Amino acid sequence: MVNLEVNIGKTTFKNPVLTASGTFGNGSEFDDFFDVSRLGGILLKGTTLEPREGNPYPRMAETPSGMLNSVGLQNKGIDYFEKNIYPKVSLYKTNVIVNINGNYIEEYVELASRVNKLDNIAGIELNISCPNVKMGGMAFGTNAASAREVTKAVRAAYNKTLIVKLSPNVTSIVDFARIAEEEGADSISLINTLLGMAVDIRTLRPSLSTITGGLSGPAVKPIALRMVWQAAKAVRIPVIGIGGIMNSDDAIEFIAAGASAVQVGTASFIDPMASVRILEGIEEYLTTKGFNDIKDLIGYINRK
Repeated sequence: MVNLEVNIGKTTFKNPVLTASGTFGNGSEFDDFFDVSRLGGILLKGTTLEPREGNPYPRMAETPSGMLNSVGLQNKGIDYFEKNIYPKVSLYKTNVIVNINGNYIEEYVELASRVNKLDNIAGIELNISCPNVKMGGMAFGTNAASAREVTKAVRAAYNKTLIVKLSPNVTSIVDFARIAEEEGADSISLINTLLGMAVDIRTLRPSLSTITGGLSGPAVKPIALRMVWQAAKAVRIPVIGIGGIMNSDDAIEFIAAGASAVQVGTASFIDPMASVRILEGIEEYLTTKGFNDIKDLIGYINRK
């Protein structure tokens, strides 16, 4: 049997396959397809302090080898989460991680403090990189001083596993990876979506109501892979790879480039079983190649 366990912060993941926030709902949407607890962990839909309606429609558009989204973090807020979502997700026999978002540092801190009190939440993913909200998000994720300040403040308020989700829309991903590590993050996840746009030539109007949105899917994979490789070489904390992972081959590339775990996102829209198929493919690959432990594959391309 191949050992698939990986450790991130204070949390042990039974395997390295996680779901990407915003693409997997709160897990229950996939219960009819497979046992969600088979995965190493699930990252829930982004949660904010107050309810958000999200951006006006249209807010999704298909693009060559990918998709644009401008959902705008639609959710019912932390009160609703605590009363209605947490009792259900706390029953999963895998790591449940809450993705938190705010307009101001104080909102991030309050959210972190409240999630900290929930026993069956393994960690938070600090989203400072959302490209489709008017306040917060990109402002924190693309400004070094702001990224440092919000990470430091949340670390002080939260004592379980802290993952900082990084934006690719920066000049140097290494700088932001190091900032997260310096301010106490247990891990970084990258990349969030790339800022993009599309035009509907039938109407000669932007395809999204917000004009620009986040690009995801296979189109972003080479960029994501490059950034994960750069970040993994620059920091000692574990890196979680995200971006265009559609099958187990893609996931193996990210792990070999230095990712300790991967998040499956857009692929779940196409195939609800994508994440579990990727998990099975990784295990088969390791067995075929004679690896006894997933850790032997992490960062393999950097070894002489």
